[in-house]
Amino acid sequence: MNSYSRLFIPLLITISLAVAKFFLHERSKEWEGLFAYLPKVNTVFIILGLTWCLLVLSGILKKSMLRHYDIAKEDNLKARKIYTQINILQKVGNFVIIFFGLGLILISFESIRQIGVGLFASAGVAGIIIGFSAQKAIGTLIAGIQIAFAQPFRLDDAVVVEGEWGWIEEINLTYVVVRIWDQRRLVLPTTYFLEKPFQNWTRTSADIIGSVFLYTDYTISFDALREELDRILAATPLWDKKVKVLQVTDSKEFTVESRILVSAKNSPTAWDLRVHVREKMIEFIQKNYPDALPKSRVVLDHQQKD
Repeated sequence: MNSYSRLFIPLLITISLAVAKFFLHERSKEWEGLFAYLPKVNTVFIILGLTWCLLVLSGILKKSMLRHYDIAKEDNLKARKIYTQINILQKVGNFVIIFFGLGLILISFESIRQIGVGLFASAGVAGIIIGFSAQKAIGTLIAGIQIAFAQPFRLDDAVVVEGEWGWIEEINLTYVVVRIWDQRRLVLPTTYFLEKPFQNWTRTSADIIGSVFLYTDYTISFDALREELDRILAATPLWDKKVKVLQVTDSKEFTVESRILVSAKNSPTAWDLRVHVREKMIEFIQKNYPDALPKSRVVLDHQQKD
């Protein structure tokens, strides 16, 4: 089914209402009571029909523009950039369409227009209060537009916000939804991302480096650990064959800290790879170097004093 066919019904209804307006305009002079308001009601429905048509058209244009970009493929950086911009711009466009639609409806009624002008003219203090109240809302809308062009993050970016790790799931004009790793949703205002620092792990590329920490006794063989890491990575498709490092990063009173760095094509794969490497390395130590597991030593001096 063609996308433009969705526009047929709202356009047909709007054209029918516009044609009916000529008939109502000629007959309205003969009508009394409630029937005399039919031309005004018809005008409202025409405006609503035009608004409906424009909203449907914006959705069609959005779908048509995004048809050439696949966000599901692995190398989707450009696609996510376009998706983010077009989604936010469509929301801005829809907001403007609805705003002007409501404005045209109010203007079409003479009595409402006069009351509105009178209220705003006589209530200066109320206008100031409304202005201050709307300042934050307007700032939030502007922040949404700024995010669309500056793009500090995009749809499906891996981020760390408020100590939580997740993915950008939804970007709206006034708020952003972050899908946390355990399927919770963190909802934040758009201004948050312009005012506070956050981590974006996939800002320039979907590739990501994961870390695994091991704590062992001083007797462990680091060469054996490196050989086992090579074997584990060679046997798993989760590793993208770019980064593979095992380093001793700290030595404490009872244990030695070894850090493993491995790379993957994206953040979900990196998480699975880290879990896999950690599990296999611990199994290797348990089977081959059980004495190298962390332990506390107690030395007893049996020598007697003379």
